[in-house]
Amino acid sequence: MAIGELLLAKGVITAEQLDRVVRQQKIAGGRLGDNLVALGYISRENLEAVLQEPPPVAKTPEETGLDTNFLLNCLLRTMYISQLQTIPELSEQIKLTRPVVEDLLNFAKKDALVEIRGPSEKNYNIMRYALTNGGKERASEALRRCEYIGPVPIPLETYQIQVQKQTITNEVISIEKLRKAMSHLVLSEDIIRRLGPASNSGRAILIYGSAGNGKTSIAEALVSAFEQPVYVPYAIEADGQIIKIYDPSVHVEFPAGNGANGDNSPIFLPHLVHDPRWVRCKRPYLISGGELTLEMLDLDFDPHSKYYEAPLQMKAIGGVFVIDDFGRQRVRPHELLNRWIFPLERKVDYLTLHTGKKFALLFDQLVIFATNFPPEELMDPAQLRRVHYKMKINPPTAEEFKEIFQRICDSYGLELTEEIMAYLFNSFYIKYKIPFAGFHPKFIAEHVIAASNYLGTVPMISPQLLADSLENMVILPNSPASE
Repeated sequence: MAIGELLLAKGVITAEQLDRVVRQQKIAGGRLGDNLVALGYISRENLEAVLQEPPPVAKTPEETGLDTNFLLNCLLRTMYISQLQTIPELSEQIKLTRPVVEDLLNFAKKDALVEIRGPSEKNYNIMRYALTNGGKERASEALRRCEYIGPVPIPLETYQIQVQKQTITNEVISIEKLRKAMSHLVLSEDIIRRLGPASNSGRAILIYGSAGNGKTSIAEALVSAFEQPVYVPYAIEADGQIIKIYDPSVHVEFPAGNGANGDNSPIFLPHLVHDPRWVRCKRPYLISGGELTLEMLDLDFDPHSKYYEAPLQMKAIGGVFVIDDFGRQRVRPHELLNRWIFPLERKVDYLTLHTGKKFALLFDQLVIFATNFPPEELMDPAQLRRVHYKMKINPPTAEEFKEIFQRICDSYGLELTEEIMAYLFNSFYIKYKIPFAGFHPKFIAEHVIAASNYLGTVPMISPQLLADSLENMVILPNSPASE
């Protein structure tokens, strides 16, 4: 369901207005929401209110969007493996509200799959439930088919709707936000000016240039410019199969006290704001380097547990996915780009289950390729065309280098004198015609700290320690290492 169809279903716009805005979008381009606002069919505030609505709580088994037998199997597997017996415990484990768990247990009682074993020892008002022999048999059969234990999955269609609502292109990054996110970096105004439109486009970005000048740092800083939360499901269900998505190493929970459901309230109280099967997170940031393979971009099916781990691009949905050191992956650049030609162009990816069933998935993320190779060595013209934004990061100027060095020294508590800077420029950069690089100051400072600790002296950039660090940093002409 597209955003327009969602607004139509909520009665916010009419079918006639939707048809008109779709025609307008084909002519003028831009986001559908922006066209709706421009035509006066909805206010910006009302549009944002709809798009930022959290996933609603499922109050009945039907509202979960899942088949009752599927839900029962999830519950029975959990009871069999975890030995949990009360509704509150089971509710917390599978992330369904207590009324839904109670309804499922009533279904199970009717089929003689569970029985009541009396009140809980901790609270006499809470009943204990246990599997019958028939329940254990069904749980064992369910485990043979799939060993997934945890929060009940979200249906694929429901997931796709939420992805569209919180798409990264709905959040506009202003130049003030971008400057703030990049404030710890020394960058030219040209980079800030060009990076903003690229970030707001949601299209792929190629950042290239010589090594050590902040390409990866720029990509890392960019994600902090995005301030809206996104909702990430623990797992989804597609054609009866379970795919785990939530990954604590990628998905960082949104700080409490920031908007809806940020008040530290228990998630199972009646006033629950969002479905607990989702985690309210910052927009994800995922970086993959030389270890990347094509297999990591496909669903990872475990033949023993019989459920899937989501591929990297699926975990990065709604956020930023950085391909670092592009060109050094275990997969050839052309193969990777050929795999992503359609997703980069149409914003839709296709994944295949081990059953042979293929399904479409929104490719909603800002993909950044960072490399120190010349772009024409990595991409053919057709591939370059699909990377809409290309930004070369040049080495810092002399003034920028001085500012970087001063910031690094300040952070390490080192004094940077004019004499040291003059020695560095004249005896290194000018003498050997070595270009400035953004990583040099940090390398020098860390070497000075390490050497001072070894010598038992107060950390200070002396000509000798500076010369030692330069010998370690670069192979100098006529140095022992170069002979």
